[in-house]
Amino acid sequence: MVKIATGTETIAAISTPPGSGGIGVIRMSGTKSLSILKEIFLPHSADCSFKSHQMYYGQIVQPGSNKILDEVLAVFMRGPKTYTREDVVEIHCHGSFLILQTVLELIVSCGAILAEPGEFTKRAYLSGRIDLTKAEAVIDILSAKTRKGVDLAQEQLAGALYSRIDAIRQILVHIKAILEVSIDFPDEDIDIVDHQHHLAVLAEDVEAPLLRLIQNADQGRMVREGLSMVIVGLPNVGKSSLLNTLLQEERALVTSIPGTTRDSIEEVIDIHGLPVRIVDTAGIRDNADEVEALGIKRARDLINSSDLVLFIYDGAKGLGKEDIDLFDSVSHKPLIIVQNKQDIASNECTLPDRMSKLPKAHVSAKMQNGIEQLKDTVFSTVISSDDQWQEDGCVPNMRHKGALVRGHEACLRLQDGFRSGATSDLLAIDLQECLDQLSDIVGDTTTEDVLDVIFEQFCLGK
Repeated sequence: MVKIATGTETIAAISTPPGSGGIGVIRMSGTKSLSILKEIFLPHSADCSFKSHQMYYGQIVQPGSNKILDEVLAVFMRGPKTYTREDVVEIHCHGSFLILQTVLELIVSCGAILAEPGEFTKRAYLSGRIDLTKAEAVIDILSAKTRKGVDLAQEQLAGALYSRIDAIRQILVHIKAILEVSIDFPDEDIDIVDHQHHLAVLAEDVEAPLLRLIQNADQGRMVREGLSMVIVGLPNVGKSSLLNTLLQEERALVTSIPGTTRDSIEEVIDIHGLPVRIVDTAGIRDNADEVEALGIKRARDLINSSDLVLFIYDGAKGLGKEDIDLFDSVSHKPLIIVQNKQDIASNECTLPDRMSKLPKAHVSAKMQNGIEQLKDTVFSTVISSDDQWQEDGCVPNMRHKGALVRGHEACLRLQDGFRSGATSDLLAIDLQECLDQLSDIVGDTTTEDVLDVIFEQFCLGK
């Protein structure tokens, strides 16, 4: 039975992804790191002193037999100037999974414990090296799907979100101090608490910043998770051609035979930094055979779970009754109307009022015309403000959003209390609730159960 780390032992894991590569890295953290390295590492130089943060060349050998397992580079890093603030060792092996696994097993046999997912970053957080927003930014960097996602995660790792939260907290701490003085000296003749002044401060420096962060959380979700966009239309209107053009590769089979696409095809594209999971579905029509009907059912399920629908019709044929019926069946979703085959369309098609007010794009998937304009339309449809999109640190995740919403509600109650002339002890209750919610975001009051859920999202070795 493999023993798992509980928080004080020396931990070890393979830190590079599975598979073959030029280099694979094994990482250790804890008090036994250096002694384990000395036990299994045979340095090339006889005067190896294991100076901190210096790379040494040598071989990993089996203790006792001195059987050579691999030719490696090894580095010892003395805490607290390390990722975890503990002593850390990294061994750079050849990138064979078999070699890495063999060396890891050797390290474990010498007294290390296999690290849990996120164990290294969790120790960095518990040691105070990073706050919880920075720890979560590490997850975002590892899972980012676009350059924009990496940039926003890097800003959060640099403290952008923490700085915004902390600025709000400092305002609340200042007001809390005044309330506590008022509570401690209730018989003073002077009015210690200036209700009108604090109302203005709360509105401008607490409520407004909280609202901005809450509003940006949905955009943060799209940066992390991506936007689900489904291409919908009748058979042979050019759905698969549009997918291929957006991807710039022949991903979907294109023929003149209706019903070619019988199942969904999914790929991710980058639209101005927004990861978009684009789905080509089976053409929706009546009188389909059994296999095609299954694809149509799946298409309708994907439509219902999507964030955005590209409703595409044949610009050369115009908009027919079947197109309008199909549109009506998906009109409950956010939509962009796409007129395809613009290169052979005779004239502009007149749209019903319920369609004419929606965002529109005119493309020729075959000739690759209008594609950039379509991407612009997709982006502007889902991103409410380009200024917010560019704003530093505007990447609260869904956990943050929940705490921000609860903190905002407490702030509103606090403002109501100031307006009604509530006593300082009652005001302090809502103020503390708001502070607690913000502290939960940065990890000052986060429960162990929540921490476990957060760090379980990490890969092994990070």
